[in-house]
Amino acid sequence: MDAIEHLLAELEDFGAANDARHDARAKRMLNITRDTGQLLAVLVQAGAARRVLEIGTSNGYSTLWLARAARALGGRVTTLEYAADKHALALANFARAGLQDSVQAVLAEAGGVLAETPDGAYDLVFLDSERSQYLAWWPHIARALRPGGVLVVDNATSHYGEMAAFLEGIDADPRYTSCLVPVGKGEFIAVKSA
Repeated sequence: MDAIEHLLAELEDFGAANDARHDARAKRMLNITRDTGQLLAVLVQAGAARRVLEIGTSNGYSTLWLARAARALGGRVTTLEYAADKHALALANFARAGLQDSVQAVLAEAGGVLAETPDGAYDLVFLDSERSQYLAWWPHIARALRPGGVLVVDNATSHYGEMAAFLEGIDADPRYTSCLVPVGKGEFIAVKSA
């Protein structure tokens, strides 16, 4: 088992134990499932996504999947987190994995960063953050995603009710081809037309 695989397994155990102890969302890691990480890595590789944006870093578990795949292509992940304690955990995990050079970790509220993001800046966007903000962020995410780029939204089945208007809006938009994949907690995947 290589160092990154060992760390991923460690973070899976840590996340499960931590989340079992805490009810408050802010104290939980809320990591993606392993099969979701594998799917993200495949999507990065298949789409040759060298410029990846992750919204919602937590302790960096999902970022490790994205960064390892992007690094193999000579790419990089920009990941946004607004909780200072989780940002610090993530930075330590990136260093332990030897992926710190493949990750730009930003401690900031996503809306402000998105508003300043250039058009077409990203090949793939992974959205796993404050679901109540998705509709407000969408115009900026849509602009930042390059033509032919891929959007992946976590929790699309587990928390569908909280995101229904957002997901249904994208699904109905003729500029996007989308599907719901029954992996992990449900992954909504949309490809922006070229």
